[in-house]
Amino acid sequence: MSEEQKEKKPSIWSRYTDDDKKNLEELAAGYIDFISRCKTERESVDETVRRARAVGYKQFEPGMALKPGDKVYAVCMKKSVALFNIGTEPIERGMKILGAHIDTCRLDVKQNPLYDDGGLAFLDTHYYGGIKKYQWVTLPLAMHGVVVKKDGTVINIVIGEAEGDPVFCVTDLLIHLSQDQLEKKAKVVIEGENLDILVGNYPLKDGDKESVKKNIAALIKQKYNIDDDDFMSAELALVPAGRARDLGFDRSMVLGYGQDDRVCSYTSLIAMLESDKTPARTNCCLLVDKEEIGSFGATGMKSRFFENIVAELIAACGDYSELKVRRALQNSVMLSSDVSSAFDPLYAGVFDKKNVAYLGKGMVFNKFTGSRGKSGSSEANAEYVGRLRAVLDAHDVGYQFSELGKVDKGGGGTIAYIMAAYGMEVIDSGVAVLSMHAPWEATSKIDIYETKKGYAAFLADM
Repeated sequence: MSEEQKEKKPSIWSRYTDDDKKNLEELAAGYIDFISRCKTERESVDETVRRARAVGYKQFEPGMALKPGDKVYAVCMKKSVALFNIGTEPIERGMKILGAHIDTCRLDVKQNPLYDDGGLAFLDTHYYGGIKKYQWVTLPLAMHGVVVKKDGTVINIVIGEAEGDPVFCVTDLLIHLSQDQLEKKAKVVIEGENLDILVGNYPLKDGDKESVKKNIAALIKQKYNIDDDDFMSAELALVPAGRARDLGFDRSMVLGYGQDDRVCSYTSLIAMLESDKTPARTNCCLLVDKEEIGSFGATGMKSRFFENIVAELIAACGDYSELKVRRALQNSVMLSSDVSSAFDPLYAGVFDKKNVAYLGKGMVFNKFTGSRGKSGSSEANAEYVGRLRAVLDAHDVGYQFSELGKVDKGGGGTIAYIMAAYGMEVIDSGVAVLSMHAPWEATSKIDIYETKKGYAAFLADM
């Protein structure tokens, strides 16, 4: 396809019926609500479990006996979750897997965070994921997370989302004194250690040393029963405050925080929950943590969580062997459900117009990711892509193929290569995003809808 053909390919909007548009808006409304309320992995897992249980899924317990048609879920440390719809074929013949990540870029509160300087109280932070640090200053930020006390009590925290709540922010240098700052490169114009959160100014007792810090500590103790030392066993994140919104005069897009990758996790989840038939091959929706920092840790894709739960499922179906676990993983097919870059005409120079995703033109597939000479990529084989195209066309799914950007301009990765290591067939697929990794990202409603259709088609017929 030439550059002109790719750019001028008709928008999918032109073939939508009134019923299609109604269904699209219903999905978009649910999605906007999801990303507005679920801004951490824990919140996303809680909502996933709630929705799954509402349609008959049960928590998997070792020792359970499973049969075709059973629907179960398993949670890893409250930050990753896997849903399974058990098929009529033995699991060793492979599964159909939708895999996405539910972590996103943010500012994490450090373990000894509260300090006082210049009559102001701050919380010290460490940024999470690949961000442009200068984008995070002067935004209203909300605090989400948990504090766990020594006796095991868990205190859930959400501050800055409800009407009347206070918010927090990172300060920036006034333009009048920014002559030296503006000479710096963008990557250092705001230093990571300066992404500290302003939380107070009122002194406990005027003239006392660290009086503002003491007042904030007293308020936190009074309202939440949290002591200074309790921050050591806390997971608190600062994220953009407020709800996602319709974007544009025509309301055709969504502007919201954390769309990478909750736009794919939500559409994967909905496709899974709407699939109420007993499949031939076991269906799976896998939502994991830590992708933005390399998929490490117990809740990341590089852990043994998924492999272990597959072994448990095979045992629960009454026919366990280690060889069957190996076969189950190797024989599976997967959509690594993650976002792709959307063409932005304001920055056209970094994109190959023939091989880039456009907003409004459907679900996106990246045959490979990586950088430069395909370094670090997992490339889908042509036979798998051919079968997938046939399924999507049969279900009238609008889709496009893309690369992240021009060769040698950069790159990125997903969880695809981790799953491909088992020998399964994997391809990256999802929604095109403008301003990826910014505090507020933009997507097209029609791409969200077509992606959900594509995931449903994959589970039904792949």
